[in-house]
Parts: sequence; structure tokens; C-alpha cells
Amino acid sequence: MIKIVKASMENLNQVVPLFDQYRVFYKQESNVEGAMVFLEERIRKNEAIIFLAFYNDEPAGFTLLYNMFSSVSMQHSYVLNDLFVPLHLRQKRIGETLLNRAKKFCLDKKAKGLALETAINNPAQKLYEKLNWVKDISSFHYFWTAQ
Repeated sequence: MIKIVKASMENLNQVVPLFDQYRVFYKQESNVEGAMVFLEERIRKNEAIIFLAFYNDEPAGFTLLYNMFSSVSMQHSYVLNDLFVPLHLRQKRIGETLLNRAKKFCLDKKAKGLALETAINNPAQKLYEKLNWVKDISSFHYFWTAQ
């Protein structure tokens, strides 16, 4: 059974190991202490919404949303910045359930929608498209890195 909760300080010790695994998946050094500090600050400052999935009462994945704004539409929306389910728990609809919970949150907040960015070879694209996410082919994304 899948259960989704909005993570709070009480869930921090359950989210941190998943967050650390997520970062390692993306070729970062494991840093549990840094993950704890980072997530604690995001929660304490209300800078992120974290949904934590449980599968048969085991922490099984998370998604992390950040608030953003559009000057053109004069609306707020969210960026789904992170989505992670450990390899041994994939194919159990946990990712799909997390994505649907994020969509419901957006609707409840009357937000314009959700944005996400993913690698061009990420197989999760099939899931996004199944859940009616639309690939933006009309614009490019640029990023400037401070040195």
C-alpha cells in the first residue's frame, strides 16, 4: 500500500536517506549531514514542499516542489525539482502516486501548474507523458553558473 504525506520536521530522518541516495544517483558524493542541513532549512523557512511516499510503511520515495512566479501570466506555479524512488521499489506506482499528489497540491493551491526538467535519456519521460505532462518544444533552457 502507498501512503503519501507532506513531510515536516518530524519526517526529516525518513526523507534524508532518500535525498542522499537521490544525490548519489546523480553522481554527487554522499553527504547525509549536508542533506539534513539543506532539507531542514528548506522546511523551516517554508521554501519547499516535500511529499514523502511510504510503501508498506517503508519510506519509498519523495518529490520536492519549489514555488515560482510568472510575470507574464501573473500567477504562481511550482517546479517539481526532484523525484526519487529507490531502484528496488520502482515499478510499484510510487512515482506515479507522488506525481499525482503534486498535481493535486497544485490544484488545491490554485496554481498555474507544475514544471519539471529532466535528462533527455530519462526513461521517466514515459510516465510524465502518461500523466498528461506536455513536453515544451517551443523554448530553450539556459543556465548561467557562478564561478
